[in-house]
Amino acid sequence: MSTAKPSTQSAVRKASLFYFVFVMFSYTTGGPFGLESMVVTSGPGMTLLYLLVLPFFWCIPVSLVSAELTTAMPVEGGFYRWTRAAFGDFWGFLAGWWNWSASFLLGGSYAVLFADYLVFYFPQLTGWKHWLVSFALIAFITWINVRGIQTVGKAATVLEVMTFVPVIVMVVLAFLKAHHNPFLPFVPPSQPFMTVFGVGLALGLWLYSGYEQLSTVAEEVENPQRTYPRALALTVPLSVAAYFLPTIAALAALGNWRDWKDGYFSTAAQLIGGSWLGNSMTIAAAVCTMALLNSTVLTTTRMPFALAEDGYLPPFLRARHPRYGTPWIAILVSAAIYASLAQHTLGQLISIYVWFRISTTLLTVLSAWRLRQKRPDLPRAFRIPGGALGLAYAVVPPLVMTGVVLCSMVYNWRYGDRFSLYWGPPALALGPVVYLVTRWFARRAAKSTDIASS
Repeated sequence: MSTAKPSTQSAVRKASLFYFVFVMFSYTTGGPFGLESMVVTSGPGMTLLYLLVLPFFWCIPVSLVSAELTTAMPVEGGFYRWTRAAFGDFWGFLAGWWNWSASFLLGGSYAVLFADYLVFYFPQLTGWKHWLVSFALIAFITWINVRGIQTVGKAATVLEVMTFVPVIVMVVLAFLKAHHNPFLPFVPPSQPFMTVFGVGLALGLWLYSGYEQLSTVAEEVENPQRTYPRALALTVPLSVAAYFLPTIAALAALGNWRDWKDGYFSTAAQLIGGSWLGNSMTIAAAVCTMALLNSTVLTTTRMPFALAEDGYLPPFLRARHPRYGTPWIAILVSAAIYASLAQHTLGQLISIYVWFRISTTLLTVLSAWRLRQKRPDLPRAFRIPGGALGLAYAVVPPLVMTGVVLCSMVYNWRYGDRFSLYWGPPALALGPVVYLVTRWFARRAAKSTDIASS
């Protein structure tokens, strides 16, 4: 396999800090939608505690790692190439393959969710019509991404502004009508603590995941050594506020925590501000899924491009668009797989995605520890503060959180997602198989080249 190297940058249009922050926020958060089921599962108090505390054990450590390694190795492929430099070809390939595989599930799930929101207004969108809507969205977002990160950033900015206007209005009106203690009950009565704790924790980690993902487009950002850490410093508190403020405001105004379920923010907005606000919130939720898919296509399609550059995937995947400089073939191939998976349900897609997400995050944080030992000479414009203790803070909490989530999933087998436990581990195990197959083909191709040249 060829060694990792920065890719050609001649035709790439680069994003400024302003647009990059919106791209990062739209990938990692997008809006408050998706956390509603945590309220009824873990209780109002536990949910609010998770939303405030989890960042200190998950996304903040991951952000510190991402900031240091992006300034040290600002290359296309990001954490895949960090992992490869830290632990070698095998683990590097797994980081890249698992991430690309996760993108299939994530991209398909956002397209499904968008069509689900439209069903609220068009109940006839079922079966093939439902899939056709998902396909149309994927095609539109693919076109935006082929045009490059500047276009993606502008689209993300517009979509996020459209999303947050009704959210901000609901928060203000809800606080004006607040008359309930939003932290009570802290946990649902008569529920086993491990169930309350574990299910909410797993969802919370999903909400606060993905802060290393934008490293895959480091070469497409203006001055990444400076821009990436600044973007993280802005995005993390924005994400916490985007989750926490709408949740505490709605609970304080309504107090009906037992009624919360997926998509409940639209109902809460209608109860707080009337039908016009409820409809606006539903539209905002649909727009939010567009923003999430938009940034997902951007960040994850650089992974097959980087893998192809390093000889792990067919060379046609590293082709750049002659005008926009984007890896357009990798974008089109990924989009086609998203569309094929959009026939499945949202729950099935997300339940397997979590396994891939956790695995790649762990490899990322461990790479920071390993590269401090292996490559202390790397120029790090940003360095995790606090010396050895700071590095331990960035590495240990994500490892602990992952262990707790996996233990709780096994413990809650009778309550949890059996589909995830049946299919998640086998999906991860496919990675080593693919690696062995690619190495076999690579050795065979090298042998053929040697014979032809002799």
